[in-house]
Amino acid sequence: MPPINNLLKIMDQLLAPGGCPWDREQTHQSLRPYMLEECQEAVEAIDSGDMNALKDELGDVLLQVVFHAKIAEAAGSFGFDDVVEAICHKLTSRHSHIFGDDKAETAEEVAALWEKNKKLYS
Repeated sequence: MPPINNLLKIMDQLLAPGGCPWDREQTHQSLRPYMLEECQEAVEAIDSGDMNALKDELGDVLLQVVFHAKIAEAAGSFGFDDVVEAICHKLTSRHSHIFGDDKAETAEEVAALWEKNKKLYS
């Protein structure tokens, strides 16, 4: 089983009846400070160059993404797969020099295409 499936399964168990009471009480708003904290800690790990810390902090950021997606799924808004589909669409539509017919050979040209495509596909 891919590791992401294991994480999704763990979150399902934590949020299920009989799971973790603290986790089951959380909302997007109550988790907001943790999202900010985990992102800041990931940035600090990047700044320090500590790859082990970065690995751990990225896992904490991923947990926040999964947690919010599971809350949204329970509310009937969207699920984790929808989050993945949205970022895949964004990446492919904005990288039209790779997944389309546009041409870009420099980072500057890519940045210009990104901004153009961002306006077209947002």
